[in-house]
Amino acid sequence: MSNELTGAALAAYFDHTLLKPEATFSDIVKLCTEAKQNKFATVCINPYWVSEAAEQLQGTGVGITTVIGFPLGASSTFSKVAEARDAIAAGATEIDMVLNVGALKSGRFEAVSQDVRAVAEACKGRAVMKVILEVGLLTDEEKVKASAICKHAGADFVKTSTGFGHGGATVADIALMREAVGPEMGVKASGGVRDLETVLKLIEAGATRIGASASVAIVSGGSGEGY
Repeated sequence: MSNELTGAALAAYFDHTLLKPEATFSDIVKLCTEAKQNKFATVCINPYWVSEAAEQLQGTGVGITTVIGFPLGASSTFSKVAEARDAIAAGATEIDMVLNVGALKSGRFEAVSQDVRAVAEACKGRAVMKVILEVGLLTDEEKVKASAICKHAGADFVKTSTGFGHGGATVADIALMREAVGPEMGVKASGGVRDLETVLKLIEAGATRIGASASVAIVSGGSGEGY
């Protein structure tokens, strides 16, 4: 089924991403223009640029994803909630929060759950909430545990990676995460996704969203460099 995806149906899977710290206003305008032209699901940008993107994308149907507790996930729950609320007020429609990896690997599962739940509650009815697991730092057992925690804490998606090192999306990880959360929850593949062949395999494995900076090249059937 996935190998038949083309055009708008394929583009609708993408969060067109630009998270580089050196990104300028003109870069954000270009990203938004590309997202409108290709009808991507959202742009994915740092919180500072959310209000600017909201102006660029008003009335287009393209959403705005921003990142919270990024890229380490080790900030306090209070600050993550505040970031999420501020971003939503500025126009964000989707929130990608980084899991507290150190807490998870310490066996502090209730703390991780509370962290996710607090942000999920801040987003409830206002924005889609995704949790970035940073799978390159986790064992398979930890990936399954983290996915289950996110599901029970009220997240809408689990996501593979920040794209800032520690590996990226693999077909095996997407399949593992999909199995862990079941059919009703979203799974986002991000980190090192640069060509159409890989995207189709990730979708086949269970991904319902793709995070990439090479989105334009990918939906055109080629490949590109980037996040």
